This record gives sequence, structure tokens and C-alpha cells, in this order.
Amino acid sequence: MTLTQLRAFLVSAMSGSFTAAAEELGTTQPTVSELVRKLEVETGLALFVRGGRRLKLTPAGEELLPWAQRTVDAADGGTSALQALRGITGGTVSIGVLRNAAYYFLPELIDRFRREHPGVRLRAVGQNSAEVAAGVRSGDLEAGLVVLPIDDEGLEVSPLMRDEVLWVGRAEAARGRPMTIEEVAATEMIVYDAHYGWTDPTRRQLAERAQRAGVRLEPVIEVEAVGPALELVRRGAGETLVSSAVAASPTFPEGLGTVPFDPPLFDTIAVISRAGSTLAPATAELIRVAAEMVRRLGGEL
Repeated sequence: MTLTQLRAFLVSAMSGSFTAAAEELGTTQPTVSELVRKLEVETGLALFVRGGRRLKLTPAGEELLPWAQRTVDAADGGTSALQALRGITGGTVSIGVLRNAAYYFLPELIDRFRREHPGVRLRAVGQNSAEVAAGVRSGDLEAGLVVLPIDDEGLEVSPLMRDEVLWVGRAEAARGRPMTIEEVAATEMIVYDAHYGWTDPTRRQLAERAQRAGVRLEPVIEVEAVGPALELVRRGAGETLVSSAVAASPTFPEGLGTVPFDPPLFDTIAVISRAGSTLAPATAELIRVAAEMVRRLGGEL
């Protein structure tokens, strides 16, 4: 039982004749008749009562009709969905985003893409780059924007830009000089991304730097988001680190100061996709626009 046979049966039943069905399907009457005949042979049941002016369904044909309708409708729906994606006029794009995407480009990206492609639904997923990498690797996400380093097994990684990471403390206690990893280890350190811990890319870089220097990083406070971490710094509970994009945002609290690391520390932002995969046109376009926005922020590699 093939889709072509079911379509020939369905159109014949709806139109009342093989001739009318052939005209609607753009083929010949013998072709339609033969497709239905083969379906009857395969099932061992007659589907039409022949001989009258109009085809009449047998009980077996009546039973098959709604199933044929659902099957043909489902196939046509799938075709339409794929054609919509090809033209970027429909479908859903699921993309992973890095932790602080809102500080870089996310609202602008979604607004611009929706204005240019109003028929496409967007799903932006991700609390941390480690999570995004896992989602792309498993196929739950088509592509993602992440901070490096990540575990890149099975992934294609294309770096886009880098953003300097800064140390944050209260302005009145500002050191006025770059922060060494030994000094970081001696502070009352506040960090965020508590759920992901030291799998977070920025914290991984710090941990590797501390390991090379022979010191240990032991935060006194861990929270999930950067906002509470900065508020705790403002209250004098400790010090933390942020990307330059966060430090430059209008929401960065007053009364806080920043210094660079010694040597400088950078978040590298990259596009990832599964190795060997071909992105759907809508996803590819969203990634292209996102990459354009990221590069426009500066800090190109």
C-alpha cells in the first residue's frame, strides 16, 4: 500500500470516476484505474462497485476512506512544512543561546528576525553554553551560540568574536590595576551559574588558570544569575567577574568598579552545529543574522 495508491483511491472516491480522478491528478485514466486495482489486489478486497455511472464504495472502501484521507493529508502537510522552511515562510527554529545573550543581541535578534520572517516561530533555549552544546550534540537543537571552551565532540565550532572578562568590586575599594589569579583566589569570591558550576566556560578558564598557578578557587557564594551576584557585590558581600558586555549595560549597578585580569581573560563567542549536518534554511538565516550582530559588537578574532 503506497501513498500514490491511496491518493488515487481517495481522489477517485471523491470525484466518482477514474476519469475525473485522472484529470485532477494530472495523469491518465488507465494509470489511476491500475493504481486502485493494485491496491485491491494487495488488500484482497474490492474497494469500488464498478459498472454504474459513478463509482460506489464497497464496505471495505468505506472503511479505508477516512484512513486514506488522514494519510494523504499528513503527507501533504509535511510537504507544505518543508516547502515553508525552504522559503523561510513557516516552521519553528530552535536555537541555543549563550548565558548572557540578552546583554549582547538576543532581543534585537528576535525582533529583527520576526519582522523579516513573521511566519517562522522562534525558540531560544539555554541557560549555559555547556547545556547548549549538549542540546546541539543530541539533536534537540539545530545550532547554537556559545562561549568557549566547550566539549566539542561531534560538533562544528566557528568562533565569531571575543569579549573581555573583567573583575568586579565596589568602586571605593577599586585596585586600579589588573587582577592576578593569585589575588582572585584570596578574595571573597562570588560566582554565578551555580547549577553548572565549573563546567561553565568562563569558570573553566579561571580554574585552568588557577591550576597552572598552583592555587585553588573556592567561592564563598554561588548564585544562578549575574544580576544577584552583582547586587551582592554592591552590598559588600564579595567580588565577582563579568563580561564587558554586562559591565557596559545600563543595568550594571552604580557604585561598582571593574579591572581587567592579568593576563587578560576573554570569552570567545562561537556558532556551533552538529558535525556533518545541514541547517534548515530558516535556522541558517537566523544564525547568519546573529553572527552579523555579534560581529558588529566588535572584538572580532
